[in-house]
Amino acid sequence: MSESSEASNETSPFRRRKAWLIAGGIVILIAALSVPLLRRKESVQYLGNKVLQGEIRDAVEATGIVNAVVSVQVGSQVSGRVGKLNVDFNSRVREGDVIAVIDPQLFQGALQQAQADIENAKANVIAAKASLTKANANLIQTKADFDRARSLAEKKVGTEQALDLAKANYDAARANVDAAVAGIGQANAQVSQKEAAVAVARTNLAYTVIRSPIDGTVVARSVDVGQTVAASLQAPTIFTIAQDLAKMLVYAKVDESDVGRIRPGQTVTFKVDAFPKQLFTGTVSQLRMNATTVQNVVTYDAIITFANPELKLFPGMTAYVTIPVATVENAVKLPNAALRFQPPLPPADVRALYAQYGIDASKMGLDSAPVEGSGAAAAANRGSGSKTAQHDSAVVWKLHADGTIEPVEIALGITDHAYTEVTKVFVGTLKPGDDVVTTSVSSKSGPPGGIRR
Repeated sequence: MSESSEASNETSPFRRRKAWLIAGGIVILIAALSVPLLRRKESVQYLGNKVLQGEIRDAVEATGIVNAVVSVQVGSQVSGRVGKLNVDFNSRVREGDVIAVIDPQLFQGALQQAQADIENAKANVIAAKASLTKANANLIQTKADFDRARSLAEKKVGTEQALDLAKANYDAARANVDAAVAGIGQANAQVSQKEAAVAVARTNLAYTVIRSPIDGTVVARSVDVGQTVAASLQAPTIFTIAQDLAKMLVYAKVDESDVGRIRPGQTVTFKVDAFPKQLFTGTVSQLRMNATTVQNVVTYDAIITFANPELKLFPGMTAYVTIPVATVENAVKLPNAALRFQPPLPPADVRALYAQYGIDASKMGLDSAPVEGSGAAAAANRGSGSKTAQHDSAVVWKLHADGTIEPVEIALGITDHAYTEVTKVFVGTLKPGDDVVTTSVSSKSGPPGGIRR
């Protein structure tokens, strides 16, 4: 028993030393394996697109509404019940055609009453003339009596009382003549007044028949037979007639920043939802100065004329308008994504690359002060690939066959919002067929195959 205990005591320190050695070896092994992992740098792969050569068009995009050249709202000038509608939606009408009738009974009655009033006024004129004739006869008689009484008074045969009475009767007869003449004038005035009332009643009766003012097509009808229209304050609209749907307009809303590039006479193309695969052509006829402001966005109306011989397009359709303002043939053009690309490098590395290839870092927005961070945030601070204050130059990154990148400073021309023209290369070389970086793939990005723009 004692021999076994002594053996156990002798082997116990040996086991402890062995355990410690194993643990130490494991720690050393982990540390050895961790050093390469800690020292491993981020691996970046750049992806690019080709620089192309071909036509590039700069255009103004706008949205508009299709309208008729002339659109007339036909209403009623009199109130009443709609008795008849002779046309409906899409009806073709000619100028002067009867398109609706308001119930005329009340207006016929008003006309008959006005005609009766004028007959009465004419009869009053005849009576006034008869009164004048009677007054003239009475004047002649009283004048003779006055002359006789005056002659007798001069011969001292008649009395002064008889002379005064004869003179009073003569003055009254003259006043009656004047009154009869005035009565004739009043009767004639009443005849004129009643004639005007007849004309108004006849006009109102004529207004119950509604006629088309133009040749065109009925595009809207607002009432039905039996409906009452009231024209007390304003004429209610019954029909809307478009004059000629074979020639139409597009009212395009153009942003104020694009107004200076649009001129009358420019050729325009547009599409509508009804015919998404068909391209329609028109011409800018007018740029109206009346501004429209919606939520602080200022737009102006560009009026576009176009032919619609097959009557495919209807008033009110939405048109998606493209107005070409500049075209360059055989232009060297690069994808706009290359202008937005920011290399995921520290600011110091970007400045070093700029200096290596002879690009002024301060001109491109990179000052000498260090910028914290890297990747997309640092690229946003650096401003690499963005336009300068003159808005005509930028830096893009040329991709070489070995995977390295080179900054190239270029001058920019027009853009079609997918590609931008390269008008001049300031630093470096760039020609059709070269690759420019548009994206980068990092091995340390979160999801596999993560892309940084």
